[in-house]
Amino acid sequence: MRVLQLNFERGWRGGERQTLLCLQQLRERGIDAQLLARAGEPLAQAARAQGFTVHEAKGVLGACFKLLCIGRGFDVLHAQTANTLSWLAVLKPLLGRLVVFTRRTSFRVTPSKRPRTAMKWRRVDAFVAISEAAAVEPRRLGLNVSIIRSAIEPAALNAGRIAELQQRYALQGRKVVGTSAALTREKDPLTLVRAIHQLRKTIPNIVCLHFGGDGDVSDAARQLVKELGLSQHYVFAGFEQGVEAVYGLFDVFALSSVEEALGSSVLDAFSQNVPVVATRAGGLKESLAEGRGLLCDVGDFRTMAENLAQVLDGADLRAEMTRQAYDYVLREHNVKVMGDRYMALYQAALKQ
Repeated sequence: MRVLQLNFERGWRGGERQTLLCLQQLRERGIDAQLLARAGEPLAQAARAQGFTVHEAKGVLGACFKLLCIGRGFDVLHAQTANTLSWLAVLKPLLGRLVVFTRRTSFRVTPSKRPRTAMKWRRVDAFVAISEAAAVEPRRLGLNVSIIRSAIEPAALNAGRIAELQQRYALQGRKVVGTSAALTREKDPLTLVRAIHQLRKTIPNIVCLHFGGDGDVSDAARQLVKELGLSQHYVFAGFEQGVEAVYGLFDVFALSSVEEALGSSVLDAFSQNVPVVATRAGGLKESLAEGRGLLCDVGDFRTMAENLAQVLDGADLRAEMTRQAYDYVLREHNVKVMGDRYMALYQAALKQ
């Protein structure tokens, strides 16, 4: 079996990490797995460094041309992102190959976009969602959807880097709330900033360490920190490669997303025995169910602050939450389980 993975995103976020893990798992099972990616971006570089064949293009036209040249040489064309599925939907009659799509978002399809989206999705031979939340919209449009949850490989803690960051941000003797999220509207950092402002009233030594790249609300988030006088309590630490290896810095992990199909950063916290507080956005309510974390409504910074305080003040609560979460992530988000599920999906779809 030959499989071409398609991911043309810039930067490195959860979807790119999952694409690389998928490539690795397929190779372990003897599959010729290759990648079509944007030239010079982290995913292309990481895959090539691990010995994968990477087909690179600088833009969409170049990628589509490359796909037309090489696509028929594969049994499966697996779109890991919505934009690459758009190309496959158009080119499928010319390529004549099995199309698989993994949906990694839980956004609602608006009425104006529904006809085009339905047309595109109906050209998929095997439709995958990473959570029940991500499956809602395609199921509403009558599609058959398989759930294959994102996977993680528990990272070894980087003690040297942790010590360096502790010193840089003067974290000794402070309670640390950590998060890893781009400064975008869907991640809603403003709610977390307000929660930290609320929390500071009862826990004066609190500090939030926010890892993540800039986005469409970067300026607004920084301005709010300034307005609330939180410069010593809310630190924008920027993008950190392999951030999961420094989760040992955190007393609690927080995620204030408005939209979140799954939230792989939460899974990293689970695997590092860091308790989690999050919003009920999309797949987060699935991940944190059954005592694995504390939830609040989207935008509810007061309840988020209360939940953070409850975790920070409750040793027994932290112990039970982290135990439940650790067992869950090893059972449900194991990389080998993910690999097995994709293999079974490919094989079943090819037989149809």
